[in-house]
Parts: sequence; structure tokens; C-alpha cells
Amino acid sequence: MSGESPQDAASSYKNSAPPSGPNPIAPTSGVSSGRESTAMATHKGVSGTILEAAFVDPAYSWPPAEGQGKNAIELQASTALMKSAAPDDPNLITLEDEEVSLSPSMMSSDDEGDAEERRPKFKLKNVTGVETIVTTKGKFCCKRNVEEQVLNSEEIRVDEDGNPVTDAEATERQQAFTDRRHAAKIGRDQRREERQRRILAKKKKKRRERRALERYSRVPEGILIYRLDTSDRTIQLVSGPSSNTDMDNLMESLVVTHAKPGSDPSRRGIVVTDADGKKHDLIACEQRTSIAWLESMDMMLASRPNVAVQAKLAESGHSSRGGGVLTRRASGWAKGAESKLSQTEREEIEERYVNLAAYSNNLIRAGAIPNNSTSTKSKSSREAAAAAAGGGAGGIYYTVTQVREDGEEYDEETLESIARRRAVIKDSWDFFRMVCSLLRDRRKYDEVFRRMQLDATYPYLNSMTGLNDPGDDMAMGGNMGGDKPLMQVHRDEYDAMSNSAIAKDLVQRAELALPSLVEICKALAGSLGMEEVGVGPVKDAGAALRKAEKKYEGDVLKVTDYCRALLVVKDFPTLLALLELARDSFGPLIRRVKLSTLKTDRGSKPGGYRDCIINLELKDHICEIQIHLWPMWVVCGVDGFRHYRHCLEYSTDTFGDPFEALAGLDRKTMAELIVMAEEAVADMPLETLEWYHEKFILDYFAETGLFLHHGLQEWGETTLKALIKLRCLSPDIGPDHHETITLYRYLEQALRAQKKNEEADDVAKKIFMNKEQKKTEKVEAERSLWDQWIVDPFESVVDPNKKEREEEEKIKKEVRASKRAWRKIREERFKFLDGAE
Repeated sequence: MSGESPQDAASSYKNSAPPSGPNPIAPTSGVSSGRESTAMATHKGVSGTILEAAFVDPAYSWPPAEGQGKNAIELQASTALMKSAAPDDPNLITLEDEEVSLSPSMMSSDDEGDAEERRPKFKLKNVTGVETIVTTKGKFCCKRNVEEQVLNSEEIRVDEDGNPVTDAEATERQQAFTDRRHAAKIGRDQRREERQRRILAKKKKKRRERRALERYSRVPEGILIYRLDTSDRTIQLVSGPSSNTDMDNLMESLVVTHAKPGSDPSRRGIVVTDADGKKHDLIACEQRTSIAWLESMDMMLASRPNVAVQAKLAESGHSSRGGGVLTRRASGWAKGAESKLSQTEREEIEERYVNLAAYSNNLIRAGAIPNNSTSTKSKSSREAAAAAAGGGAGGIYYTVTQVREDGEEYDEETLESIARRRAVIKDSWDFFRMVCSLLRDRRKYDEVFRRMQLDATYPYLNSMTGLNDPGDDMAMGGNMGGDKPLMQVHRDEYDAMSNSAIAKDLVQRAELALPSLVEICKALAGSLGMEEVGVGPVKDAGAALRKAEKKYEGDVLKVTDYCRALLVVKDFPTLLALLELARDSFGPLIRRVKLSTLKTDRGSKPGGYRDCIINLELKDHICEIQIHLWPMWVVCGVDGFRHYRHCLEYSTDTFGDPFEALAGLDRKTMAELIVMAEEAVADMPLETLEWYHEKFILDYFAETGLFLHHGLQEWGETTLKALIKLRCLSPDIGPDHHETITLYRYLEQALRAQKKNEEADDVAKKIFMNKEQKKTEKVEAERSLWDQWIVDPFESVVDPNKKEREEEEKIKKEVRASKRAWRKIREERFKFLDGAE
């Protein structure tokens, strides 16, 4: 199991190593290749996601009863898919341009505007002029003025109207014309491109409608196929009605203005509000449908309405101006840090989410998720019916697709990127589920110990002092690590040996001591009738070195469990009998008796476990016998050490609530974790869950934490009520068990978040009554001890406050009473101990 916490999910995406290759059995349909593939829509600049899924016709029930139309559903769905998988069918793609409606600006001619202006032309013109020149001739009295006419010719530049222009003016006018013509050409290209884009978008829309009409022409009875288009926020019915469909109340099309989880007990419901404020209940055929649809709608409602949404609202007679019928505050993605996201960032998040949902769905449909090893033959009829329904029409008619260009393929790099992201989120989900499991078992251990303390012999055991046992609780004067008082025998030759060599020598000595330890365990088990007995194997040198480095500052002599065994005793009286028998049989060999974790004033081991340890010296080697109590042992069995190791490694005792592990996660990662949770429970819908399905009960409990932190309180409430019902039906748990009460606490939290205070008060009352019941049990147990020794009645009358004043005396009396109880049990069950003395 991975150790990556949920908080690492977002930061690990870029740095995560790619898997060895794409899953060979994972279909790739419905996966977008990235933002570079522009979504096609009838409005420029509008992108979105199309989701199609099967929903339950309100006039029918789902899943269908076992044997009713199972084969027919599979056959019809498969046939429909085969027909829809032929993109080259001319009946589906032939569409004339005149069938496509265009706006007036798109129908203008490409040459429009060319006749309004021609390129300016200039020419050179010869101009001849007559100039009269007056000159003076002669001198003095003969001086006279003479006039002469001279012809003068020159070239000048003129425009088409004959007006003279300079060279600079002509160049400027030519450049201005060239710029205007270039701008006009760009405008024509843009109009042509936009016209072709709209024609293509209309064709694609027509083709999708025709494909949907063909694909869903034979949908099984009781199923309605709806399409959600996030680009214009619409939901449309794309399949025909069934024979019993209520046509008067059938929802065929609407613009989504709000969406929230439904209260349907199957947890497949969504409540959608249209532009008129009318609410519609949609019940999906599968849980993951409702999850993906609601999250997608929540994302789309967080964005401001685009031109496509405004057009749809205008068609229905509404407006989005000034707020209108739309509000972003209703969406969880419009609150907190997510409210500051840009539109581009929102689109990227939406694409990543729908790609993950589509990829996960494809893995489930391909059977690539090994969630349940139980074969179909061994399943109950209810489970088999649900599995058949999930793999039938409900599963086949589920698609999540990004609107794409025709013929565009999904490149391998995109699929690997999605697979890497899924691997990161899957590891995070596994870690969170493990935390839930560890803390659940921790609470089980605490409850078991609470009940064990009610045993009449416990005060006597609690008063006993161990041998060489300061404990591990530093606050109580104990020791940790290097201060351990017990250690292996130090030999002179160890001074010249490395730690590795010393560890190997100790392993060899442990193997020599093992036969003696086996004989001792056989003798104890034969005398006391142990529940479980186990000896060995000898700890290897590598494990000893790691333990010494981690706990004892590298001192391998402090490792005292090279040679080890375990005994499981029935109860506290059996443990007392074993301690007495060990003292009388091989007392001189005993080097330590550790009882500290069984004491009321001492802490447990990490993870809540408590046991007794006896160390004895056999053939100059310290060996260890671990004595487990059966009520503690049965919680995790042989996996108890794994539980202890994980609790120690991840410090889970610092968590008061397993859901605290979700603190700090962003909304995007939380949504992706819910996809993984649905993947984990794909084989077991909530309505088919039974009280003995422990693995899936834990999955649903972990998913409940995601719901509560993600604002899906309604689904959290529905899941918790289902789990409480199952725990009450369980013969090993029941309504008053601590685990059931824990579920009630979370239920109260979910109810108060929805302002259901009256129902929450009823739940709080149950929790309080359970708490009072536990107090009563403790008082009764103490009273039974007091009844075992004689109290002078006049003493209580004369001094009624003696118990409060002399608490120490009370403890002593309890111990004496407990010791008397032990002697009585010893006489009845362990009479043979008298002969061992």
C-alpha cells in the first residue's frame, strides 16, 4: 500500500514517473487530448464537455429484477453501439450547406467591398507655358524696353482627376490603399473561416443528433438517455420514451441554473433546477453517473454565462443580465480559493476531471479494476442482479466526451498523462482509506480494552508490578529506545566486531535457543489451553539492524526478539494463570515481565494495541514470548503487527478523526479522489451492500469523509444512514457498538450542515444515551466488586464521605476484592496450579 498522503496528490502530478505503458485493455474513448484541441460549438470561443448517461424512468425501478430482460438489455445495447460506431455511414454525415442556418453577416459575399474603391493611379503630364520676358536695350537716350515671349515645357505628376500631386503624396496614397485592401482581405478570410467553422459545427451537431437518434432508437424499457452539454448548460433527452412513461411530467430539455445531490436512498439522485425555478429529480442507473454529472454541473455553474448560455436563455424567454436566473454563489467552485480561478484555469480543471472520470469509467467497463475477487456464481441473487445491471444498459450507455474535431486521435502522450494522474490519485485514495482503517481499528482496540477493564480480575492485574518494566511512556517515568534496561549478553569478542557481524552472531545463538523456547511454549499451551500458539521464525540480521537503528540508536544488543514466540490467551484470568505458571515453572530464567501497556494509567502501543511480554534467557540468549489477549487479537489477527507498524510510521495516533487527513486539499483533488472512491465500490452499489461486506463498508465510510469535506452533505447523510443500518444488523456489532455511535456522530454533523436540526437533535440524543449507558456499566462493575467484601453499615452512616476522602483506600479495597475474585476463578478453572507450586 502506498504511503503517499492525499496532500501529495496535487504536487506529485508533474513529477510522477510514467507507468510502464498504457493499459492494454483500457479503452480510450471519451478522453480529451488537451486544450490544444479546440472544442467545436455553434458559438465562437465556446468550449465544453458532453456527457451522456442512462437514467431511470420514474415509472420503472432499477436495477431490474433478476432474469427480467437481462439478455435483451445486453443485446439491444450492444447492437446500438455497433450501429453508432460507423462514422463513415453516408446517412449520418451527409449534410448540405443550405441545411445549415447562418447569421446575415456570415452570408455576405467574399468579394463584398471590392467595387467601392480602386487602386489610385498617377501619371506624368507635360505642361507647356508662355512666359513674357522684358529686357532693356540701348544706353542713355537710346535706352528702351524689349518684350520677348518664351515657350517653357515640364513634367508634373497628376491623379486620375488631373489634380497635381507630389511624389510623397502619391506614395502615401498608394500605401494607404494597400493597407485598406490587406485589411479587407483579412476580413474576408475571417468571415470565410467563421462561416466554415459554423457550417462544420452545425454539421457536427446534426450528425450527433442523427447518431444519437440511431444509437438510442432501441433503448430498453425503463431507461432514459440524457445528454449534458456544459458549453450551453443544457440537459436534453436523446432517447425515446418507454411504454409506461408519464409524458405529462417527462423532462425533455432544460437550461441548468442549479444542481445538488438528491435524497434518493440509492444515492444515484440529482436535483436539477431549470430557468423557471422548477426542480427535476434525475435518478441515474449508476452511482458514478450522478457523481460525474453533478461535479461537471458544479464546475460549469461557477463560470459566468457565455454567449451560448445567453442564447439558450433568450430562447426560453429569460435573461442572464444583472444576475438573472443564474448565480455563481450556488456552486462550490465559486467559493474560497476556487473563486479566483480564471476561465482558462477552470476549463483546464474541467478537462482534467472529465478525462479522469472517462478513463476510470472505461477501466471499469473493460473489467480492468480487480475490486471484487468473488465470482458471479458465489454472489447472492441481489448482487448478481446489480452486477448484471451495471454491466448492461446502465454501464454501456455511459459516456463522458470532450467535444472534438472529426478524425482527431488520442495521442499516446495524452493517455499516459491521464494514466499518471490516475496513479497519483489512486495512491492518495489508498493512503486515505488506510488511515480510515487504522483509526477504525484503533477505536476497536480502545473499546475492547474498555470492556476488558470491567472484568472482575482486572483491578488485581492492574495492581501488579512487572519485572524490569518501566514502560514506554516517558510521562510516567518510562523509557524509550536507548534507555531499555534489558539487553543481550555482551561478549568480549563483540568489541572488535561490526554491528552486522554482531547481529549475525546473535541470529545463530537464537537458532540454538529456539528448540528450548518451543518446549516451554508447548508446556504452557498444554496446561492452559491456548487459543493460538506460534513460534519463530528467527529474526534475520537485516531486520535486527533496521530495528536497532530505528529504536535503539543502533545498538543491536537491545534487540531482544531474535528468538520469539506468541501465545494467545482467552482472558485476564488465563493471563494471570500463565504468569503464575511461568513463575513457578521457569522463574529463574525470566529476565523481564512487561505489563505496562495493560495498565490503566499507561498508554497503549501505537495503534491502540495492548499485550504482555515475557523475556527469558535460554542458552545465554534473551528470547521473547508475546502473550496476546483473545479480544485484542481478533480485531486484526495476524495483521496486528502490520497495523502497529503503519500507525508508528504515519503517526496516526495524532489524528483524532480520520477525516482530518483531508485537511488542506483543494477542491480539484477532492473531486478526483471521489472518482477513485467510486471506482473502488463499482462492484457493490450502496443499495446492494450487506452487513458482512467489510471491505466495501470501509470504502463507503472513507467516501463519506470526502462527501462531507466536498459539500455533498446529502450524499454523506444517505451513505451514513445505510452504514448505520448495516451495523445495527450485524450480529457482532449492533446499535450500541462504538462504531455505530461513531457513524451517528458523523450523521449529526451532516444533518446540521443541511439545517436539519430536529433530526440532528434526535441523533444527538441517541449518542448521549449511549454515553450514559457506558457510565452505568462501569458503576455496576465497580458495585459488583464492592459487594465481594463486607462493609460495616454503621461506617457509611458515620462517615458518608469516606470514599471521596480516601481514594487510595478505595483502590486497595478494589484490589483485594479483585484478588478474591481471581482466587475463586483459580479454584474453579486452574486447580492444577496448586500442584505446580
